[in-house]
Amino acid sequence: MGKAIEITDANFEEILASDKPILIDFWAEWCGPCKMIGPVVEELASEYDGKVVIGKVDVDSNPNTSAKFGIRSIPTLLVFKNGEIVDKQIGAVAKAVLAKKLEAQLV
Repeated sequence: MGKAIEITDANFEEILASDKPILIDFWAEWCGPCKMIGPVVEELASEYDGKVVIGKVDVDSNPNTSAKFGIRSIPTLLVFKNGEIVDKQIGAVAKAVLAKKLEAQLV
């Protein structure tokens, strides 16, 4: 069963090199909406296991990665393909919205 991986400043570039689409959830422990979307991200990690890389970046612990992408509001979810940002979602949304963004990258 897939699980969202912890992405840090140290392993970010390695994760980004994946040939699969990547969904990254930028979050923080103190963020209410982040706690609402966290379980959704975990469900997607399970459902898209092997097809999409899904990870989480704690913005407090990984300021370099957060700054690199100008993360100002959390949760921010970025979708990458071939190392480039192809989609973005700021704020908590329904699982179907995120699933649709991932499906678009699997075509």
